[in-house]
Amino acid sequence: MSFSDNIFETDPDSKPAERSGGYDDDLTGKMSLGRQVNGKVTTLDNWRIAVKEQQTADALKELFGGESVETEAGNDFYIDVLTERPKILAVIDGPEKVYDDGKLWINGVLMHHCDGKAFLSPPEKAGSPCFCPATMAERKAAAKEYRGPKPSIEITFRLADDPELGEFKLSTGSWGLVSVLHQIKAKLTRIGEPALVELEIEGVSFIGKNGPMKGKPVSYNQPKVTVLKSFNDAIADER
Repeated sequence: MSFSDNIFETDPDSKPAERSGGYDDDLTGKMSLGRQVNGKVTTLDNWRIAVKEQQTADALKELFGGESVETEAGNDFYIDVLTERPKILAVIDGPEKVYDDGKLWINGVLMHHCDGKAFLSPPEKAGSPCFCPATMAERKAAAKEYRGPKPSIEITFRLADDPELGEFKLSTGSWGLVSVLHQIKAKLTRIGEPALVELEIEGVSFIGKNGPMKGKPVSYNQPKVTVLKSFNDAIADER
């Protein structure tokens, strides 16, 4: 079982009602709704896609608009394509392309790695109980205080507008997404073949009920994944 599955096994009341990974070397690009500039992470309103080659960046700009910027990233994905799209259609080849676990990083060191019930690493701890709290609220609080892991979600996909560009990966630690990840996996399983999905940057706004933000407006962006239909059916519909 995964981190998201185990959350709802121990805290079923938090499970929302139904609403009506590959290696980096093999990836073409990485998609994110955040960007680090001068050591500070900024949340974006449109998708950012980091790629290895200018040719790929040019193809993405042709598809989604925006600009490309070379960065000082300490890896191969050093070109940021800042698209003009808050929504991008993608193809997910099956539920195995959606992976999640729990990770706690402190100063760049992985201090805790589990599936919500048992450790996944290091090898000497793998399989032993991780003793994460039972409820979603407790897990969020522990993660906020660096006492427990937060979700680590990886979704590998191809672009519906140009599947031949290769595979891309969306990585996120969103609690909002992990709470519905079981629904996404179930829909992909029911489709049983590559599925057309919409990847969206969704704005969330509310009035704080607790803590220092009580009574104050709170707003942030989070990733939203909507499974639409079989990709083959989508192609047939366009003919």
